[in-house]
Amino acid sequence: MTTINGDPFAAINNATSGAATTKKADTLGQADFMRLMTEQLSHQDPLKPLSNSEFVAQLAQFSTVQGISELNTTVGGFTSALTGDQVLKGAALVGHSVVVPSDSVALPATGNASGLVMSPGAGKVTFEITDASGVVVDTLDVESTGKGETAFTWDGIKANGERAAAGAYSIKASHTATDGTGTALNTYVDATVDSVTIGSDGLYLNLPGLGTAPLDYVLRIGKSAS
Repeated sequence: MTTINGDPFAAINNATSGAATTKKADTLGQADFMRLMTEQLSHQDPLKPLSNSEFVAQLAQFSTVQGISELNTTVGGFTSALTGDQVLKGAALVGHSVVVPSDSVALPATGNASGLVMSPGAGKVTFEITDASGVVVDTLDVESTGKGETAFTWDGIKANGERAAAGAYSIKASHTATDGTGTALNTYVDATVDSVTIGSDGLYLNLPGLGTAPLDYVLRIGKSAS
């Protein structure tokens, strides 16, 4: 089952400007190649001068170097534009509900926790909710009418009738078909985007009670039909 990564930022933005400067200093540009060729011409053996074919080949190399440099500049512009687009996407998601894959569900101080599973067919879906110590605090049975989404809602009331404390609870789901066949299911839960972090490899959504999730984990923007 795919789960939300609680700390995906360990390797984000770990490059330093010093390293970039060193890399740039170690790279030869077209001007450097031209100086090298000039030195080569001024110090060549008069008895064995540079042939026309060799001269043309070196000019072609200089042209290639210039083309690569221009291409790098163009790609850098694309990267900056994409980063700006990511910022706008992140700002638009803050405060909105999303459905993400997770084996945990976040119960707020008041209200419900909800989500969905992809049912393989008609039957019964059983949800088992466990606290941090591994104790099962509640189970839910939801009828599935057919293949597709089956939503669930947990009101936060434990099996003993008490209100569970706010926080994250583990959740497992299993489907029992009409012929008695059992199947474990992945769970997808509703969460509200509290903020967005822009990493070097994309957007990360900060979800209260669940941690963080990459943008491509989002199954749906909006709540499940629970």
